[in-house]
Amino acid sequence: MTQYAILLDLDKCVGCHSCTVACKIENDVQLGRFWSKVHQIGPSGTFPDVDMYFLPVLCQHCHDPECVRVCPTGASYKREDGIVLVDHDICIGCQYCVLACPYGVRVFNEEEGVIEKCTLCAHLIERGDQPACVKTCIGKARIFGDIDDPESEISQAILAAGGALHTLADVGNGPSVKYILRRSTWRS
Repeated sequence: MTQYAILLDLDKCVGCHSCTVACKIENDVQLGRFWSKVHQIGPSGTFPDVDMYFLPVLCQHCHDPECVRVCPTGASYKREDGIVLVDHDICIGCQYCVLACPYGVRVFNEEEGVIEKCTLCAHLIERGDQPACVKTCIGKARIFGDIDDPESEISQAILAAGGALHTLADVGNGPSVKYILRRSTWRS
């Protein structure tokens, strides 16, 4: 089985938003809408022990995506390689999936009347390339690959991360995007 995912090393993310810009350009994401966002966490603490990091958030391409389960038309679906997509030809724009997503990463395109979201740049993956956000990351904070392949770079990095490995809140859906944060301030 294949499960494509992204590993984000938050200790390397500099908050430059180049991933957000690359996503918007590659996927022609409309003005004011984002498929990938970068949140600033902190600062917290008291000087000189102040901590802050950046948290990129995108579709988690879950193992058991709630968005797929609630879609009345089957427009939201999960591919064999683990990528969760929306078929715009059958999406009715009901926004059930938007409400069901615990990560708030789906957006309603009012002009088209459909739901949009991160596709992991499936069109690039299909031609052997990497997602735009991974290619453009100046901090080299992103690793893309198949987390079900124990020999892949992403699997090796996950193994090396040990106790520093996190996911966004898992509400039984099994998010496949992983995060590394070695500092003690992680709140999931």
